[in-house]
Amino acid sequence: MCRRWAGGSALFCAATKSVRFEGEASISRYDSSEWAQRGFCKQCGTALFYFLKPTATYMMSVGTFDEPGGFQLSRELFIDRKPPGYAFVGDHERWTEEETFTRLTPA
Repeated sequence: MCRRWAGGSALFCAATKSVRFEGEASISRYDSSEWAQRGFCKQCGTALFYFLKPTATYMMSVGTFDEPGGFQLSRELFIDRKPPGYAFVGDHERWTEEETFTRLTPA
């Protein structure tokens, strides 16, 4: 789902519970499932965030930040569903689909 939304590439995002948007009138939300929304710009269609409803967490697209260089890769989600050839190096967490849903959905 994320690969289709992000144009076939991995979605790089930063998680936050609190965010303030400028130009909120230009942002639209789409209920992509019972537990998540996708936010995008009404003007140009740019993907802005993925909102996890059960935990009220925004997964902000790193590409929306003016200075994205300060972010570090800390986790890969759905590692068991990644396409061949996707191989991020480094010592970071790698969660399967089951682990992702278990850890990001409240009990």
